[in-house]
Amino acid sequence: MAAHYDVLIVGGGIAGLSLASALAGKCNVALVEAEQELAYHTSSRSARQLIPSYGPPVVQELTARTLELMAARDAELPEPVLTPRSFMLIGTEEQVKAESSGSMRPITHAEALKLCPALVPESFAAAGLDDGSFGSNAPLLLEDHRRRAVDAGADIITGARVHSAQHLGSGWQVGAGAEGFEAGVLVNAAGAWADELAVISGVEKLGLQPYRRTAAIAAVERPLPEGTPMVAAADNSFYFRREGNGVLISPSEHVPSGPEDARPRPGDVERLVEQLNAVTTLGITGVHQAWTGLRTEAADGVPVAGFDAEAPGFYWLAGQGGYGFQTSAAIAELAAEQILGSSPAGQAGPRPESRTEQALAATRWSIRR
Repeated sequence: MAAHYDVLIVGGGIAGLSLASALAGKCNVALVEAEQELAYHTSSRSARQLIPSYGPPVVQELTARTLELMAARDAELPEPVLTPRSFMLIGTEEQVKAESSGSMRPITHAEALKLCPALVPESFAAAGLDDGSFGSNAPLLLEDHRRRAVDAGADIITGARVHSAQHLGSGWQVGAGAEGFEAGVLVNAAGAWADELAVISGVEKLGLQPYRRTAAIAAVERPLPEGTPMVAAADNSFYFRREGNGVLISPSEHVPSGPEDARPRPGDVERLVEQLNAVTTLGITGVHQAWTGLRTEAADGVPVAGFDAEAPGFYWLAGQGGYGFQTSAAIAELAAEQILGSSPAGQAGPRPESRTEQALAATRWSIRR
């Protein structure tokens, strides 16, 4: 016999776990994850930096709200998720001006070198600084969401890949792993597999595209001082930041991919090390660990959150791109409001719009334009 829930969330990354913790205790909710462990793919491969000036205006608004919510949550935790860590952009005058937005402010060449003495002075001409940026303890945040959800009565099932889903009557019947589920609302938080889940569910896909992003932890001869900003090239060719006595580095690639358990491609990290050794005095001596995650985006670059207008009770929570952690709390807040206020047909009931909803509505008025 199938287990019955008000809401079934598919996907155990930051999006699905954030929503599970927001809904648990307010309705009967379950989360199913295809892998044997939660947050196995993109969410465990994060750069762990929340940057208010990063992304289009709607993402910046979502980031501001997420930081508010996470700061309030930190007040309840023995160990904070957020740690102040500024973000610096470097490049030519034109590149930095084109990429700067929101709370980022221009700084002088001398100021940039003082903040990050490891930079070779001739390697850049201009810089911008976002000093309202934060480092984030991603594992701690993910575990806090999981614990809050479970403590409030949510069921979390791993190793349960969805293989069937159909809308019958007023709800959904879903097969995941060896289990069957019935739910009034089916939430698609499947990340790179979100369009695949839509197809399985008989819902028109949105054309979401996963993109590769590789990172590595490298050893250095000259470690960065504590408090050094995260540094990124304005031409999107690299970023690096302090990671203990080493550095976290990335070539910032944006290469289309299918949904997969992505791995670094031969030569990508090696070329990055060569580049960084040319533009810094870090003296990278080797790579301890390297990985690749998938950042899944909608065509307009805006996260997708809302009921599908053509599939009753099917809720999209996808397309967060590279903004998953920094928009997670705000989008979960919106999604929980919409789901808890929805009718059986999946239409939101009367209620005031949240700041998040207003921000998203300014760019996308519906899931399907």
